[in-house]
Amino acid sequence: MIDALQPLINYIYIVASVLFIVGLKMLSRASTARRGNMVSGVGMLLAILATCLLKGMSFAWILVGAIAGTTIGVVASSMVKMTAMPEMVGILNGLGGLASLLVAWAEFHKWHAMQWASYHQTLGAGAPNSPLVTAVAMAFTAVVGAMTFSGSMLAFLKLSERITGKPIQFRGQQFVNGLVILLILAAAVVFCQNPAGGTTPYLAFGLLMLAGLVLGITSVMPIGGADMPVVISLLNSYSGIAAAAAGFIILNNVLIVAGALVGASGIILTKIMCKAMNRSLGNVLFSGFGSGSSAGDGAGVTGEANPISADDAYYVLEAARSVVFVPGYGMAVAQAQHVVRELGQALEANGADVQYCIHPVAGRMPGHMNVLLAEANVPYEQLVEPGDVNPVMAAVDVAIVIGANDVVNPAAKEDAKSPLYGMPIIEVDQARTCIVLKRSLKPGFAGVENALFFKSNTRMLFGDAKATVLQLVAAFKDR
Repeated sequence: MIDALQPLINYIYIVASVLFIVGLKMLSRASTARRGNMVSGVGMLLAILATCLLKGMSFAWILVGAIAGTTIGVVASSMVKMTAMPEMVGILNGLGGLASLLVAWAEFHKWHAMQWASYHQTLGAGAPNSPLVTAVAMAFTAVVGAMTFSGSMLAFLKLSERITGKPIQFRGQQFVNGLVILLILAAAVVFCQNPAGGTTPYLAFGLLMLAGLVLGITSVMPIGGADMPVVISLLNSYSGIAAAAAGFIILNNVLIVAGALVGASGIILTKIMCKAMNRSLGNVLFSGFGSGSSAGDGAGVTGEANPISADDAYYVLEAARSVVFVPGYGMAVAQAQHVVRELGQALEANGADVQYCIHPVAGRMPGHMNVLLAEANVPYEQLVEPGDVNPVMAAVDVAIVIGANDVVNPAAKEDAKSPLYGMPIIEVDQARTCIVLKRSLKPGFAGVENALFFKSNTRMLFGDAKATVLQLVAAFKDR
């Protein structure tokens, strides 16, 4: 009876795959992102239900896992703060890699416990006749899954500031990485030659997992906070690739499709992040960006910052006819997105044209600022990209920078010795007046002094962003 359900299971998998693709497409637009998330969720639910129809499934353990996972997910999602969303994404990426690793481990153990012919029968129709194909998939999944898990956990520790967010480097680091990669290749060759014979393949498989864990750590260690959006998207891609490889092991079509979609979209997003910083992926992974000072780290920035009070800032904004908000991680830390929206509404009521310009690498994960502004119900049509607003920035009356730093640093276009040089920025320094909301003059994630703070048209509004914006909102309400 269960075997007769196989065609139905395949049809459900096709429907689920289509829903994944449609949902992913909807996620590319802010106005449809929430619906896209729901569509993808429905697709995953269908895939899980279809998988439960397969022969040999233990429904008791599935129920236990479903209850435990649902409980943890509901509690975690309801308790996590928006400022902690990047590290939560890091954890989820890591758990995805760990799940794929465990699938490979379980299937290898099963294969090792029986002859290839018997194990081949458990795979069902469509299974490869050669054990080499399955062995390669197991080895690949073990390495990538382990890398994703350890790398994501280290990224979580950096993002949550449990360890330093600065690049961690040591002498001979690239040499060590090279040795680990050679060790992985050697262990993979040994494993794939005879995966079911004696203790040697077990030792080789264990070595693959251990080396993958080490490589994940050594790959993320030299990456600083300024590059965390790239790391998050890259690890997300790794988790998808590991899932797709696990799908080849157990011959699950929907897992292959879902993993390939996540892997491909993560790679594309990583490329977009790198382009937004005008840097190659190799430079992000191996340069140790922000690890220390250099001649171009802004040490030569001179001048005097011009502070401004909230009352004086009100008069500047009250006379403005066009205003561009530029949010950064400081807005997330202060949880100021709702009051920023209130200030935007007050400016609109006063006759100003209001826009919100978001840099692709603002915050600590891709789309971080978009999520915050969406949470505050900022209209989608008011969100603009740097390429749209930079050409007309000279005509903008006031640019308000809220907690952003590196993405507005003029050194990216003025100082050829700066580590930021060549990175496309939001050119707020070209606005008639630029008001920067920050607690201090400290540099951003990249550790580069910001020349914007000392420009003649810049006014520094020091203090907590939320409290400061509340003062501005109150001033508009009182007058």
